[in-house]
Amino acid sequence: MAAPELAQTDPEGIEGVRMTWLNWPRSKVEASKCVIPIAASIQPIRPHVDLQILPYPPLRCKTCSAVLNPFCRVDFTALIWICPFCFQRNHFPQHYSSISQTNVPAELYPNFPSIEYSIPNYQNPQNYPAVAPSPIYLFVLDTCMIEEELEFAKSALKRAIGMLPDNAMVGFISYGTQVQVHELGFSEMSKVYVFRGSKELSRDQVLEQLGLGVSGGRRAGPGIQKGGAGPSPTAGAGPSPTAGAGPNMGINRFLLPASECEYTLNSLLDELATDQWPVAPGNRALRCTGVALSVAAGLLGASTAGTGARIIALVGGPCTEGPGAIVSKDLSDPVRSHKDLDKDAAPFFKKAVHFYDELGKQLVSQGHVLDVFASALDQVGIAEMKVAIEKTGGLVVLAESFGHSVFKDSFKRIFEDGEQSLGLSFNGTLEINCSKDIKVQGIIGPCTSLEKKGPAVANTVIGQGNTTAWKMCGLDKNSCLTVFFDVSSSEKSDPAGSNPLLYIQFLTSYQSPDGQMRLRVTTVTRRWVDSTLGNEDLIQGFDQEVAAVVMARLASYKMEMEEGFDATRWLDRNLIRLCSKFGDYRKDDPASFTLNPCFSLFPQFMFNLRRSQFVQVFNNSPDETAYFRILLNRETISNAAVMIQPSLISYAFNSLPAPALLDVQSIAADRILLLDSYFSVVIFHGMTIAQWRNMGYQNQPEHQGFALLLQAPHDDAQLIIRDRFPVPRLVVCDQHGSQARFLLAKLNPSATYSNAHEMMNSGSDVIFTDDVSLQVFIDHLQRLAVQAS
Repeated sequence: MAAPELAQTDPEGIEGVRMTWLNWPRSKVEASKCVIPIAASIQPIRPHVDLQILPYPPLRCKTCSAVLNPFCRVDFTALIWICPFCFQRNHFPQHYSSISQTNVPAELYPNFPSIEYSIPNYQNPQNYPAVAPSPIYLFVLDTCMIEEELEFAKSALKRAIGMLPDNAMVGFISYGTQVQVHELGFSEMSKVYVFRGSKELSRDQVLEQLGLGVSGGRRAGPGIQKGGAGPSPTAGAGPSPTAGAGPNMGINRFLLPASECEYTLNSLLDELATDQWPVAPGNRALRCTGVALSVAAGLLGASTAGTGARIIALVGGPCTEGPGAIVSKDLSDPVRSHKDLDKDAAPFFKKAVHFYDELGKQLVSQGHVLDVFASALDQVGIAEMKVAIEKTGGLVVLAESFGHSVFKDSFKRIFEDGEQSLGLSFNGTLEINCSKDIKVQGIIGPCTSLEKKGPAVANTVIGQGNTTAWKMCGLDKNSCLTVFFDVSSSEKSDPAGSNPLLYIQFLTSYQSPDGQMRLRVTTVTRRWVDSTLGNEDLIQGFDQEVAAVVMARLASYKMEMEEGFDATRWLDRNLIRLCSKFGDYRKDDPASFTLNPCFSLFPQFMFNLRRSQFVQVFNNSPDETAYFRILLNRETISNAAVMIQPSLISYAFNSLPAPALLDVQSIAADRILLLDSYFSVVIFHGMTIAQWRNMGYQNQPEHQGFALLLQAPHDDAQLIIRDRFPVPRLVVCDQHGSQARFLLAKLNPSATYSNAHEMMNSGSDVIFTDDVSLQVFIDHLQRLAVQAS
């Protein structure tokens, strides 16, 4: 079995679970002394080659509802299994009667900590049908753009519709100053329902005006509920289509299978022009993004419960009309900045956040997802929409133009199949069972608390808390959640050694991309250790990469939630406490300070985190900061670690490509550097290389080696870009060129204008900054760690 080897090469192992501490301190006091919180990062539906899929329902403990797993004690003669969470004795049902020590069911295999159940007649917690109706893709297109941008957006939509599976249901809404809901089921003539953009609408009002109201008398269709004629649209809701009888009534007028409406939709897009509403000089276009999204959510409210649906919004500028507006119509008023938010000088902000919070709750109750693709040179309101995107597990992409590869390639990735597929799934719920001394504080990541109380709910709340169950309307194979745990203080309740193991079980039910209801069960075990006897066990079980990402997520969360929170000071204080507790040193002697290899990279991660876009918001807009944080909170640990501390590879004539230090001294005139900072991939040519390239040496047959050297980083960059969502921006630049800033901003400034004379080596560079270098940072850290009492 290939499982153990896989676990060694892949840090997430078979479980898809990584923890800050592999061994846990027994008491609350000892846990607080560890400084780094006890947290687990989990990828609920991570793909795995060895994953067993069982065609029958799971066996659950009758007391705590935990599912049968490899850590249960089994009495094969009496056919009884003992739950490791609550020690309840459970009888095996009749169809397990043939099991024995040599014939165990798959869920008891020790090599399978994760197992998946796919059951046609299994009713999951929401009682959705076992095979879900076809997923719905409702496209919402902003038309307040220049002609060229609108053409880019339309061609991306046409390509997407061509890539959808034939049975996927498709709907289309366009908006500018008003919202147009297009009726696709009537191809003889284009029929549109118009909603005023200045007026807030409830879900029932939307359904009523579309003729899908309850008064229309619903007849359930296959996966779609059909309304009757209903009232004709009221004033402000545009033309009144005559309600005829027949099969096209109800929601089927607006949502059709992709194969049936591709032609209609393509012709509709061909005719669609930019918003015709006049814009006064010195004003912004009147754009009602908030109303468009509420109409979309309302329309989807008529679909059958359990239908997976995504609202895919293409937004080209800020909302200035109706609910969700982020800025006034007057161009002389700038869009809010971080400074405005700090000083409470952003008059639209709180109201818009409240609006999107309510929209998010509505979408969660319907089980639907909001995805936002924003392409504009100004902000569009991602900071306000963040709450709805995160609650529903939606995707978000921020680009400069709908013609840019960041948008085009990312948008295409959503609809791709096979190897490149994101594995988009719907209607997920996550439940956590844990051993009795463990409590769950909450989750940071793309989910919503289901307010399920129980003995495992902690008093302190982080993120989505007060529960042991969460809703994930949208999730994919890379979705990652951070769960924060608390150790309850009952030190004497379990005398050391009586039960040295703790258990945690993650139960994820979800609708797979092919519409099957699945239940993934992952059960993990870790060790309790008595840290009063020494720190050795804790040190050996520390995962510095996970710890760095957890601290980044926690700092970002606190920056949003706590008034006047100083993230840099908080990170510094925690780092000093950690080094003081786990370092080896003689008191007040900085030169004697050493750190165990299990901790040695952590200070460097913190140094880069302090300088990163998650903590330093000075140079970014609130939209960019919100975008970076949404991705930090939902990506895997290895991806999030690259966001905090980029990777750098060096290419030279006389050596193979090799990792280089993230330091300005890695720049050399005869080298090419490849920087991966997650959001952008930079290919940086040293001065000499750039001169040779400009002279065209790579085109001469005798300089074939040079041509290969130039090509190598491009090939490696394509490999990075191919597997990533959102697709990163590719920057190709030369030393001393204007775009070189993309690299210089991420490097350790060991050579600055103040010490340039002593640091200059052949062809290196200088960074003009007052930031301290890593060496100065480490020196300060050692001095403070050895003093800390």
